[in-house]
Amino acid sequence: MKSSVLKISLLLVVGLVVVLYAFMFVVNETQQVVVTEFGKPVGEAITKPGIYFKIPFVQKANFFDKRFLEWDGDQAQISTQEKQLIFVDTYARWQITDPLQFFKRLTNERGAQSRIDDILDSQTKDHIAKNKIRDLVRSSNREPLQSELHDGELKDSLVAIEVGRARIQSDILASANVQAADLGIVILDFRFKRINYVQEVKDQVYERMKSERYRIADKFRSEGQGEASRINGEKERELKTIQSEAFRTAEEIKGKADAEAAAIYANAYGKTAMAKDLYGFLKSMETFEKTFDGQTSVILSTDSDLFKYLKGMK
Repeated sequence: MKSSVLKISLLLVVGLVVVLYAFMFVVNETQQVVVTEFGKPVGEAITKPGIYFKIPFVQKANFFDKRFLEWDGDQAQISTQEKQLIFVDTYARWQITDPLQFFKRLTNERGAQSRIDDILDSQTKDHIAKNKIRDLVRSSNREPLQSELHDGELKDSLVAIEVGRARIQSDILASANVQAADLGIVILDFRFKRINYVQEVKDQVYERMKSERYRIADKFRSEGQGEASRINGEKERELKTIQSEAFRTAEEIKGKADAEAAAIYANAYGKTAMAKDLYGFLKSMETFEKTFDGQTSVILSTDSDLFKYLKGMK
């Protein structure tokens, strides 16, 4: 008897829980709900957390996320204003701001993702086709290095941008939100995840970069060789100047020494007759040594001092 009462009580509790579950639903902080009756919305959307009730089997609670949601675009091949093909990979963040309108227009998040695909893909293609590649990859200008200047003008890679990447992203975001205005959503942010050339263009860009680097290297080598030639020229000029100064100084020293020697000889010559004879004899011998060898013939006057000395040597 007691066992039967326990079973019945248990069944009643389970039935009560099932009925309550059918009648009520809980909305947490990250959710918002649209209640539908036979597929059509009933009343306003529920955006505050709490416990709510509905008619079981007739009404249905449709839950939507309040948080920022992710959209990740597929990589697409798009042509720029210069007709250059590039691969563009994008992403965005969006949010359901009007769940009732969202349900009416898109039904669920899968439908929203599909609609956002259409909006952002088309806006991305339109804005990329209107802009140049340098505006897509750069957001600001910078002062070029001296080595990046060519004939006083900027190279193509540093030509001032007209729009810039940041503004293109903002324009795509603004245009997309205009199209999504009646969908109950707002696109919060849009960014280019990656931009790259197709392989054919990439090869051309790499070759252009290499040739530019080679040109700069050749320029540096040419400037270095010119500087080396200038330094070597200055070195040779300074060396010749030093040698010339040294030769002049040496000649001046030798001249002063010869003058002093001559003065000493003259002084010694004028002191005594013996010194006079000795000086004359030494100078004659010096002349003899420098003038005559075993093959030399000479005619001398009998009045010559040299003849007297040679005759005396017999």
